[in-house]
Amino acid sequence: QVQLVESGGGLVQAGGSLRLSCAASRSIFSINMMGWYRQAPGKQRELVATLSIGAKTNYADSVKGRFTISRNSAMNSVNLQMNNLKPEDTAVYYCKGSNGGDNYWGQGTQVTVSS
Repeated sequence: QVQLVESGGGLVQAGGSLRLSCAASRSIFSINMMGWYRQAPGKQRELVATLSIGAKTNYADSVKGRFTISRNSAMNSVNLQMNNLKPEDTAVYYCKGSNGGDNYWGQGTQVTVSS
């Protein structure tokens, strides 16, 4: 079991940057996959970026080259650096951890990008 708490969301103008953090209640070293997902109003939740064991990363096409997922050296948080933000990036961003058949979600943090 692990609790996840996101932070770092807010309001930013198009072209700006934000850094989201996901703090875990324990080390994420043994968790198979950590990721960021987002859900815009009226839309389904979608994958943004994932970080798997072996430091393998995966990004949605819409964020490639603009977003970077990483974890801290203490192995207890996962970050999402978001650059060149666009209005279509506006959504609630959720942190997720997956380990075997178990999935853990944070409560989400709102990101709003104004044009």
